[in-house]
Amino acid sequence: MSKIGKKPVSVPDGVEITLSNGTIKTKGPAGELSFEYHVNMKVEFDSDAKEVTVARPNEERQNKALHGLTRSLINNMVTGVKEPFMKKLEINGVGYNAQLNGNKLRLQVGFANTIELTVPPGITCEVPQPIVVIVKGADKQVVGQFAAEIRRVRPPEPYKLKGIKYEGEYVRRKAGKAFGAK
Repeated sequence: MSKIGKKPVSVPDGVEITLSNGTIKTKGPAGELSFEYHVNMKVEFDSDAKEVTVARPNEERQNKALHGLTRSLINNMVTGVKEPFMKKLEINGVGYNAQLNGNKLRLQVGFANTIELTVPPGITCEVPQPIVVIVKGADKQVVGQFAAEIRRVRPPEPYKLKGIKYEGEYVRRKAGKAFGAK
């Protein structure tokens, strides 16, 4: 049995779970999410114990993989609607900055043109300082994807560490060219 799949997902207070026709819906203070799980998975919600359990029909390889995956996705949904997921990005470089205009994130990161990214629905983007971008949302996958798209505009380079990186990300610095010694 899957170590992750057999654990029940505990549902905190303030989160509502609805199961219907192969779809699980979660609703909480941070938003609403829904997920269509695979037909082989059996998902049950025990309202007395406030737990969601996932079961698989047999020991086939695909069902084993889907068992843990389904449980993890449901857990992320329950966690996300209770308290939103957050990614913080730092912008390093002279003259590099970010601005938020409505649902457009404008990045000036050393190119001739300003890069504009549209913030996806269900995601909130904050720019508390011109060199810090905070991405928040209930859906972990969408938050991570949008943060990766922001980082992809100008990834940190290893010589001067200029670019966009995640908070706490370590970029290994390289030495420049060494002159004189042979």
